[in-house]
Amino acid sequence: MDKGSNMDTSTDSGSSTVLRIEGMTCASCVARVEKALQKVPGVRAATVNLATEKASVHGGADLAALVAAVRDAGYEAAEASHAPVPQEPGRALPSWWPVAAALLSIPLVAPMLAQVVGVDWMLPGWLQLALATPVQFWLGARFYRAGWKALRAGSGNMDLLVAIGTSAAYGLSLYLLLAHPGGAHGAPHLYFESAAVVITLVLLGKWLESRAKRQALAAIGALEALRSNDALVRRAGGDLRIPLAELRVGDLMVVRPGERVPADGLVEEGRSHLDESLLTGESLPVAKGPSQQVAGGAVNADGLLLVRATAVGAQTMLSQIIRMVEDAQAVKAPIQRLVDRVSAVFVPAVLLVSLVTLLGWGLATGDWQAALLNAVAVQVIACPCALGLATPASIMVGTGAAARHGILIKDAEALERAHALDVVVFDKTGTLTEGKPQLVALEGIDPPRLLQLAASVQQASTHPLAQAVLDAARERGLALMPAADARALPGRGMQAEVDGTTVWLGNARLMQEQGAPLGELAARAAAHEEQGRTVSWLALQGPGGIEVAGLLAFGDTLKPGAAAAVARLQGMGIASVMLTGDSEGAARAVAAQTGITRFHAGVLPGDKARVVGDLIAAGSRVAMVGDGINDAPALAAADVGIAMASGTDVAMQTAGITLMRGDPGLVADAVTISQRTYAKIRQNLGWAFVYNVVGIPLAAFGFLNPVLAGAAMALSSVSVVANALLLRGWRPQESPKLASSTNGASAPIQQGALHMYELTVEDMSCGHCVGRVTKAVQGIDGDAKVSIDLPTKRVRIDSDADLNEIAAAIDAAGYPVSARA
Repeated sequence: MDKGSNMDTSTDSGSSTVLRIEGMTCASCVARVEKALQKVPGVRAATVNLATEKASVHGGADLAALVAAVRDAGYEAAEASHAPVPQEPGRALPSWWPVAAALLSIPLVAPMLAQVVGVDWMLPGWLQLALATPVQFWLGARFYRAGWKALRAGSGNMDLLVAIGTSAAYGLSLYLLLAHPGGAHGAPHLYFESAAVVITLVLLGKWLESRAKRQALAAIGALEALRSNDALVRRAGGDLRIPLAELRVGDLMVVRPGERVPADGLVEEGRSHLDESLLTGESLPVAKGPSQQVAGGAVNADGLLLVRATAVGAQTMLSQIIRMVEDAQAVKAPIQRLVDRVSAVFVPAVLLVSLVTLLGWGLATGDWQAALLNAVAVQVIACPCALGLATPASIMVGTGAAARHGILIKDAEALERAHALDVVVFDKTGTLTEGKPQLVALEGIDPPRLLQLAASVQQASTHPLAQAVLDAARERGLALMPAADARALPGRGMQAEVDGTTVWLGNARLMQEQGAPLGELAARAAAHEEQGRTVSWLALQGPGGIEVAGLLAFGDTLKPGAAAAVARLQGMGIASVMLTGDSEGAARAVAAQTGITRFHAGVLPGDKARVVGDLIAAGSRVAMVGDGINDAPALAAADVGIAMASGTDVAMQTAGITLMRGDPGLVADAVTISQRTYAKIRQNLGWAFVYNVVGIPLAAFGFLNPVLAGAAMALSSVSVVANALLLRGWRPQESPKLASSTNGASAPIQQGALHMYELTVEDMSCGHCVGRVTKAVQGIDGDAKVSIDLPTKRVRIDSDADLNEIAAAIDAAGYPVSARA
C-alpha cells in the first residue's frame, strides 16, 4: 500500500494493514473488533491482539472502510504507521485515578473494617452519597462509555458488567437512602462502599495491568532504542551530520568510538570492535575491518570506522528484526482460538447467570437486597480480561526475551509447535560446520591445469566450494579463462565450455550420470572422505567420451559447540538427524564428531523436503535447521523451520524461527524458550478458566460480596500478566567455545583464561569518554576487548587481568566504577 497517498488507500489482496486500536479492555472486545473487521469487503483475515492493542488485517480492503468498521463497533482506530507516536498501553487511564478513587472510598469502607474490632458506627447516608457519587460517575465514567458502545454494537464486555453491577449497588443504596431519610439511627445498611470499592479496585487493576504490559513491550522498546536519530556522513571532503531519514544507500558514514552505526553497511576504512549484543545476542564485541559487514544499531567500541551504507530505513537488519518481533507478538497462537470461542459467549452467559441469581435468591428468600448484591458480585467477579491477556502477554514477553538473545520467532504458531519437537534435522554445511571450506588437496595428472579449469567454470558462482576454488586460484596467480554456456546442475555441480572443451565439475553422482569412470582416483577419494573431506570431480569431453581429469578435496571446520548442541537436544529427548549433499564418508565423519547417529548423505535439495516429510508422516514433530536456498523447501515442509541468519534471505523468509548467530546451541535455546512460553500460556489460561469457573458459582451462591469479587477480578488480570513477565528472566545456556576441526581445514584457536566483566561506570557522556575508559582498560591489558553502551553506562570487558586493577585504572581516569559483576 502507498502510505503516502491520499488518493488510493486500498491494499492489494496479498498485503496486510496494521491498525492501532484504542478502547479494548477484554477478550470480548477483541472478538468484537475482529468480527467487525472480517465483515469489511476484501478482508481475508483479521487478528487482534489485546496486549499490543493492534489489529493485523490481510486482504485488499480500503483503509477508510476498516477504520469505519472499528469505530462502528465502538472503538477508535488508526493505521499504525500513521498513528501518533506510540504511547504505552493503558494510556487512557491516568495514574492518579486509582489514588483519587481510593481516597474517596476509604471513608466508605472504614466502618466495615471497624466492625471487625467491635466498633459499630456508620457514616451519615448523605455523606456516603457525596463520597460515592464522584467515584461512580466521574472516575467510573469510562465503564459507562465503553459499556454503552458495546451495547450499541449489540454485544457486551467487561466494562458493561462493571457498569451494570456497580450501578445496581449504587441505585439500591440511593433508593434505601431516599426511602429512609431519617438519618443513621435505624436506617438500613447502604451499599455505596461496594460500588465505590469495586470501581476503585478495577481501576487499580487496569493501572497495574497497563504497567505490566509496558514492561512486556520492553523488548520492542530496547530494539527501537538502538536506532540513531542522525548520521555523520562524509561528503565533498567534509563531515556532515544529517537526519537518519535523509541517509541514502551509498553514503559514506563516519562512525566514531562510542557511537551507534546508523545503518547497515560495509567497512571501507578503519578497524574496531562492535557491540552487537542486542542484535545477535553475542555478548563479546566483534572485530570489524575493511570489507566486513556491519549492522545498524551496533555500538562502535574503540576505533574510527568509515562505512558505506548498503541498506537504510526499513531495509536494515534492525528494522527487519523489529518487524519480525512485532509480527510474532501480533499473531495468535492456535491455542488462542479456544479462548476466542469462549469469549464470544462469555458476557451474555454472565448476564444470564446474574439474572438467574437475582431471581433465584429473590424468589427463594424474599430478600431482594441480598439477591441484588449476589447478582452484582457475579457480574463483578466474571472478568474476561484474564482470558484475553493469558496468551498474548506470554507470547509478547517470550518472543521479546528470545529476541534479546538472538532468537527471532516469526509467528506464534512456530513458538507453539517448537515446544513439542522430538526430531531436529540439521543441514551439514553452514549449520553444523562453518560453511567456509578450504581447498586442501588437488589430485590429477596436471594439478595447476585442474585448478585453473575448476576456477574458470565457477568464476560466477557464489557457492562456498566455488569461493574456496577461486581463493586458491588467486593465491597461485592463475589466470581464469572465459566460460561459455555455464549452468548449474542442482545437487550435482556445474557444466561449462572452457577453452573449447566441455567441462563438468561436481560430485560422484554427476560423474556416474555422465558415464565417466573414476578409475584409480576412486581410492584416493575414499581416503579423503574418510577424513570428512568433501570431494569434487572434474571431467572433460575427450575424443573417446567423458574422462575424469582429477579431483579436488575440501576441508571444513566443525562449528564450536556443535557436538554440545546435539548432546543438549538428546538430553531434552530430541533426536538429531543430519542431511547433506556430500558423500557418505564426509557425512559419517561429521556425524561421528557431533554424536549424530542418523544421517542421510548425497541428498538433493528436493529430497531434503522428502526426508522431512517422511519423518513427519512417521509421527514425529520435526524442526529443520538450515541456511541456504537449497534448504528452503525442507524448511517449509518441517513443522518448524529454523534458519541461520548467516545464510540466505530465502531461508530466513521460509523459516518460522531465525537464529541471529550461527551457533547450533541456539536451536536448543529456541526449543527451551518455546517450552517456557507455552508453559506460561497454559498456566495463565488454567488460572483464568479456573478463576471464572470457581468464582462465578461462589458469587452466585452468596459466598462473595461485591467488594471481594472486585478485588479478585483485579487480581486475576494482574496475576496473569505478572506471571508472563517472569519470562523476562530467561537466559540461554552458555555454549562451550571449544573448536574442533574435522578434516584438515584450519580450526580457529580459542584463547583460554579470559574473563568477562561487566561494570557500571559513571560520568561518561560522549565518544571521548568512551575512548578514555577503553584506553585505561587496555593500559592494564593490551589485548582486552572493551564494549561500552553510553545510555546504560555499562562497560563489558573481556580480559585476563584482575578486576580490581581494571576498576582502579578506570577510577584513576576520572570515571567512578559504581557497580561490578
